[in-house]
Amino acid sequence: MTKTSWSRFFKLAVVCLLALSVASVPAAGVSVGDSTVTSDAEVGEQITATVTLTELYQDPQLESWTLEGETELTDVTWTVEYYDQTGARVDQQSFDGQSFSGGDISAEDGTSEVEVRITGTVPDVEEYSYDPAQSFTVLDLTQAREGGSSNDIDSWSATHYTEESREARTAIDDAAAAVDEVDSQSAEQDLQRAIEAYNGDGDEFGLAIDLANQTQEEAEQTRQSNRLIRLALYGVGGLVAIGLLVGGFLYWRSQQSGPDKLG
Repeated sequence: MTKTSWSRFFKLAVVCLLALSVASVPAAGVSVGDSTVTSDAEVGEQITATVTLTELYQDPQLESWTLEGETELTDVTWTVEYYDQTGARVDQQSFDGQSFSGGDISAEDGTSEVEVRITGTVPDVEEYSYDPAQSFTVLDLTQAREGGSSNDIDSWSATHYTEESREARTAIDDAAAAVDEVDSQSAEQDLQRAIEAYNGDGDEFGLAIDLANQTQEEAEQTRQSNRLIRLALYGVGGLVAIGLLVGGFLYWRSQQSGPDKLG
């Protein structure tokens, strides 16, 4: 291949790589600004979450689209507020239920920023899990376009618990921390039994707590025993070292006590 051919081939390859790199860059979509969403909540508690949406018309470049939302909260109220570039509120909509559609966002209306606020009750736990912890969807937002296509904006989840499940989880956490400090297969097996009780139908939290407390006590006793054994070994080692020093000193003295050179 001639030098000119190599040059053309190299330029073509660079163009192709650039085209592929541009094609592989994902659309940025609607940006999420400030958000206040809890990371965990108690079953039956009423919570409020707030999310601010910015860069409303960038990728894809749309003049208007529809905001949709879903949640696993119950007794839900959605409030969608629209703000212009000056920060002034230009409109507000309210929706009820675990899902809504109809949050109309349009550049023609001067909307530059949208704040979504949801208030609802934390749902019951369908199935308890120690790891990973059971969770639910606080809110999930979608950008819907004319024609039926849509883009996911973002989703927020939180763990949920009852007073009993939180107490059992805390007991297991404490037991796990104690087991990590010792090498005890028995303690590890007891810890696993506590976790299995936690992962039950939600009516064995008392058993999980008892097993976790027993595990922690066993691990702490093992740690104390190991500490005493180490101290005893240190003591024996110290006595051996002292004996060696004394023996060495006595041997040295014996070597210094030779026959009287003047006799």
